[in-house]
Amino acid sequence: MPVPSAEPSEGGSGAAFRLASAGLFVVMSLFIRMATVDVPIGQIVFYRCALALPPIILYLIWRGQFPQALKTRQPMGHIKRNLFGGVAMVLSFVSLAYLPLALATALGFLAPLLAVPVAMVALRERPGALVIGAALAGFGGVALMLAPAFEGPTLDHDTLIGVAAGLAMSVCTAAGRVQIKALTATDAPGTIAFYFAALCALGGLASWPFGWSETSWPTLAALFAAGIAGGLAHITMIEGMARASVSTQAPFDYTALVWALAFDALIFGLLPNPLSLIGALVIAASAMVIPFADWRAARSSGTAKHPTRPHAHPNQEQSDA
Repeated sequence: MPVPSAEPSEGGSGAAFRLASAGLFVVMSLFIRMATVDVPIGQIVFYRCALALPPIILYLIWRGQFPQALKTRQPMGHIKRNLFGGVAMVLSFVSLAYLPLALATALGFLAPLLAVPVAMVALRERPGALVIGAALAGFGGVALMLAPAFEGPTLDHDTLIGVAAGLAMSVCTAAGRVQIKALTATDAPGTIAFYFAALCALGGLASWPFGWSETSWPTLAALFAAGIAGGLAHITMIEGMARASVSTQAPFDYTALVWALAFDALIFGLLPNPLSLIGALVIAASAMVIPFADWRAARSSGTAKHPTRPHAHPNQEQSDA
């Protein structure tokens, strides 16, 4: 079942759901960042995805879509999508372990920009000059974020590792979105979310023989909170998408950067380097151009009421379930 179309009259509630989604995604990232201090990445992936399943199942029951929503016409499509998504999730958690929350969040905004060259190659799309310019500007933002790592007599290896992981995550996310575009032709968003959570939970569980750590109660609470927040974030994102067009909602996704900056300052006592902050803002602003360009193209063609490019949340791969 394809994604439901939005009703214009529900634009206000759609925006509210999208704002809630952006905040919940950052809350999820906050708890994951806390957990990376004591817990290996594979163990975090398991808790993150396994604990997201109950909210998703309850949501499908509430929508009257369970268990029929578990039927899919593209089982191999889900496996391919999860290969990209699972790797992207691991890389995003590595980025969160090495970078402040705000910078790791900003790197997630690169995904729609990196989707441009991927779509050009895989889908033979021909983006306009505005989209190409936005993608190039976003890459310039990455250079600004990296600049502080080269200040001083020694390299800041944490920044280099975190940014490298974030870049690789965005590449995998962009590739995964091409597969999501094919899945949304036949499967509902809840179906995609369920299989992403279930398969990634199995992938995380497979890391158990390689050594999981004993978790303290505070760490276990952080893992539980991350999983529940991730599940609720995806549900609110789906509800928002069902109530308003993607182009009108996309700017609300980038309020996540405000939440991340606030958490960094209030919880971790971290203030971003000015150059890194400028780079993060450049990436966010560039990413906002993509849905606007799609809306303008759809309006000028007169063939679509809303843009059809599947813009998932910027942090889709770490929060898709």
